[in-house]
Amino acid sequence: MRTKTRSTLTLIHGLSLVTGLALATPALAADRDDRLRLVVPPWPGVTVKSEIIAQLIEPLGYRTEALELSSTVGYSTLQSGDSDAFLAGWMPAQQDSYDAAMAAGAILDLGNNVNGARMGLAVPGYVAEAGITNAEQLADPEVAERFDRAIYSIESGSTVTDMIEGAIEADTHGLEAWELKASSTPGMLSEVKAAVAEQQWILFYGWTPHWMVPEYDVHILDDAANVFGADSGRSDVKTIVAKEYAEANPNLTRLLDQFVLSADQQSDFIREYSLEERDVEDVAREWLAAHPERVAAFLEGVETRDGSDALAAVEASL
Repeated sequence: MRTKTRSTLTLIHGLSLVTGLALATPALAADRDDRLRLVVPPWPGVTVKSEIIAQLIEPLGYRTEALELSSTVGYSTLQSGDSDAFLAGWMPAQQDSYDAAMAAGAILDLGNNVNGARMGLAVPGYVAEAGITNAEQLADPEVAERFDRAIYSIESGSTVTDMIEGAIEADTHGLEAWELKASSTPGMLSEVKAAVAEQQWILFYGWTPHWMVPEYDVHILDDAANVFGADSGRSDVKTIVAKEYAEANPNLTRLLDQFVLSADQQSDFIREYSLEERDVEDVAREWLAAHPERVAAFLEGVETRDGSDALAAVEASL
């Protein structure tokens, strides 16, 4: 059975950089705990990922609790022993919180659970097909005119909007004369939807994984100036586990270590959950049933709590 613990806290975005945990030895089924407490901020990607983990481990004899906390509070609970794992350690956005927990020796970084995460200035697919693939091209007056010299972004005061404002002030990529139009995330995406419907050129803040990617064929522009961070805004999305919990539960920790998705896979199920507004349990169950090869990879070397075949148990539950 699963229980959900709710906490009304401010959502704070952040990322982290960590050292990896090498699980070189075979997993041991004799885990100390039969419970996994997951930090789950109200973000679609981590909500679905956490439900996928819940449906994977229940047939193995474990139960889960979803702790609805901001990422900042989540790191504190990992240090205090009040939570066990977090599947959305975005780096470098959560760097300060991550560094504090690492300095305290409280957490282990199991590495990326999403490969290909990235953020930056973005365009719909038809604009990329017209040849606009690099932010340096925005300095061309004719290109700038096609975009009406407007950049759409999310909330004023957000880290990414501040980054765009900094690029405009510094005239990076010739953006000095451009207008920043910041609103809510739904507000920005409504502008994108309207532009796509008319096949108009639009420049906006985009990121992956997100449902916008499959919905609008979003392309994030290459950016030699690294306005959104190193390597054209590429990011890490880490699985972070409380160190004491990982040491006491090697079997379940092995599964968490092997739980890895592509950005496109996460974007697809974010679309189902967030845009299509489907039930998270249904989305997770259908994703597991449709990806048997990923399920097998997640469970390699993992056992049920009583030492039985983990893959057979999960397949029977599906």
